[in-house]
Parts: sequence; C-alpha cells; structure tokens
Amino acid sequence: MATSLDALKGALERIVLDPRYHDLLSLLKTARNGAVYGSKVRFPHALVMIFLFRSGTFRQKVALVLRATKKHASNLARFATIYKLTTLALKYYGPNQGKEGPYDSFLGGLLGGYVVFGQRSKRSGKVSSVSQQIVIYIFARVALALARVAVKPGHGFPVVSREALSSRISYYAWPAFASLSWGMVMLLFKTHPEDLQSSLRSSMTYIYKDCDEWDSLRTLLWHNK
Repeated sequence: MATSLDALKGALERIVLDPRYHDLLSLLKTARNGAVYGSKVRFPHALVMIFLFRSGTFRQKVALVLRATKKHASNLARFATIYKLTTLALKYYGPNQGKEGPYDSFLGGLLGGYVVFGQRSKRSGKVSSVSQQIVIYIFARVALALARVAVKPGHGFPVVSREALSSRISYYAWPAFASLSWGMVMLLFKTHPEDLQSSLRSSMTYIYKDCDEWDSLRTLLWHNK
C-alpha cells in the first residue's frame, strides 16, 4: 500500500514539475491564490465592519461575514483565472506567438474587470458593494501610481518630470492630496451622504454624527446609543 502511494506521489510530482504542463497548472495555482488571498483580506475586514456597524443577531452577522468573504474570494479567483487565460491565449495565438505582447496584461485585465466586476445584479440591477469596494481600491492605487509616473524623471510629462521640479512636486503632492481628499469626503458626508459608499458612510456616521447624541452617562461613554 505504502509503495503504491509513493509511486503515485512520484508520478504526480513528475507531472507537476514537467515544463510542458507549467502554463496549464499555473491556471490552477492562479485560481487558488486568488481565492485564498480574497478570503484572507475580506474576512477580517468584514468581521470588524459588520459587527461594529451592522444591526442584527449574532447569527445574521456571521452569515453576512461569510457571504462577503465568499463573494470576495470568488471574485478574485474568477478574475485571476480569466486574466491568466487571456494572457496565455494571446501569448500562443496572438501576433507575437510564443511571446507575451506589450499590451497582453492590459487586455487580460480589461476582460476580467468587465466580466467579474463590471456586471450588475440580475435581481436588483445594482453593482454589489463588494465589487464596488474592490474596484474603488484598485482605482485609488492606479491614480496614485499614475501620479508618480507623471513626475518620474525620464518617463513622465515634459517639464514636471525634470529632476529638480519632480522632487519638489513629489514632496508637496502627498499633503495636498491628503488634505483635499479629506476635505472633499467631509463635504460630501455633510451634503450628500447617500452618495458615499455604504461602509464608509456607516463608519463616518458612527464617528462624526452619533457623537452628538446621548441620553445618559452610559450612552455617552459605553454604548453609542
């Protein structure tokens, strides 16, 4: 029995390490890593946000946490698989057969983003809050990266990417960006709170609006309401 298991394990090891199957197996690993990372990121975030800011029984809150975790893990696994499939297809069947093209990653992200994160719920006609949060997170990181590229010497826009001016812009850009972002979010929360993302609105309501309401020492210092 042990010999049979060892033989099976050896055969599987040879398949896994065979370069001929590398790209095919990379699809499996890509989906696996997307699902695991999505679970690791979403579970603690959902746990904190739902138990702090959502109403309902303990069982209902646990169900919401698990649902959000499953959705995030599924989204990242699906996106990673579509992206990998697209780039592999372009690599072997595109104009640069056998080699990756300069825009393959962009096209793979374009298709994956549309299929996974660009769809609305058939039941409600709305984009899910999980998809919104992921896309907004990605957009913010892209905006910051593009801002850095814009002033990057040798790569950015003329004039602003010159060495001396680039360093000055980089030094002062972050405090200006942070100040403007917080000023705008507080203005929006004051004037159009319904247009902010739901979890952000909930946390801001807890911090900046509920602080004006209490009816006893208990609700002042211990319980929010």
